Amino acid sequence: MSTDAGPAGRQPQEPPHAVENLDHHECWRLLRSVSVGRLAVWVDDHPDIFPINYKVDHGTLVFRTAEGTKLQAATGDTPVAVETDGVDAEAGVAWSVVVKGQAAAVQNPEEVLDTVGLLLFPWQAGKKEHFVRITPDTVTGRRFKVAAPATWWTPLDDATRSGLE
Repeated sequence: MSTDAGPAGRQPQEPPHAVENLDHHECWRLLRSVSVGRLAVWVDDHPDIFPINYKVDHGTLVFRTAEGTKLQAATGDTPVAVETDGVDAEAGVAWSVVVKGQAAAVQNPEEVLDTVGLLLFPWQAGKKEHFVRITPDTVTGRRFKVAAPATWWTPLDDATRSGLE
């Protein structure tokens, strides 16, 4: 008879709030599985966030952009972060990966030709001639079970809703 079983012979389960820290390889696999993320940069005296679509290229992230705030802030001296995530609705599992590092404009002609070969097409119309490469200092990720609404509902939810009706 096993001593691992809980009440009524049930096996103990992980708590519903358990978070799995992802290893380096799983983070990169997940980064390759999606193409949209959020770029966090420092602009003047405050943080700002921009949506980007990107490609993974030899352990870096590459995105295209136009002249402007995003390009200037990303390629300055301050490190940047990119966060991307996903959810498997059927399995009820979500994940998030964060890349932190330094971004630099791709300027070497050979490297520009290589990045063009990534077939990285901006989603938003307009002239997006600048390629930016983010070289990570850290890549971290986590996966977790999505909580059922009944587990996070509070009486305040109904009070707020009735106040709006």
